[in-house]
Amino acid sequence: MERKMRRFKQLLALEETKVILSKGSNGVLSLVDSTGEPYGVPVSYAYDGESCIYLHSAAKGYKIECIESESRCSFCVVGQDRIMPEEFTSYFRSVIVKGTVNIVSEPTEIMKGLLLLCEKYSPGVDSDSEISKCISHVAVLRLDIESMTGKEAIELVRKRKE
Repeated sequence: MERKMRRFKQLLALEETKVILSKGSNGVLSLVDSTGEPYGVPVSYAYDGESCIYLHSAAKGYKIECIESESRCSFCVVGQDRIMPEEFTSYFRSVIVKGTVNIVSEPTEIMKGLLLLCEKYSPGVDSDSEISKCISHVAVLRLDIESMTGKEAIELVRKRKE
């Protein structure tokens, strides 16, 4: 069930939301394990600009166990968080994505995900040797986006209107 944002005046346009998602340096992937225990983990990611986010992971571990148990997830990126002590607030911009995350098994898509990650975090660097070193023991994950919501501080909304 898709919920309406209570503070709808703070809702960012889809294009602004996509910019934050594209430019963010990291996010928090929130999962649930087989017992219902929540698990949030900071991750590097690459957004394809359209409908999915690629992540990388060790091939085994708690994150993989959670995904194998329950693929539904939430993903959060904070694009800006300027603390304003004198105002008792922060001027934030953030995105929350909901969807499902799956382990990629198709070799072409594994390479696509790894190349997107390399382009984002090591632009202009030849990534072939790095990929060949890790390809045997890395998992590529694809988060299929079902919804995304961008939000900003009400103070930023007010400044736009000035």
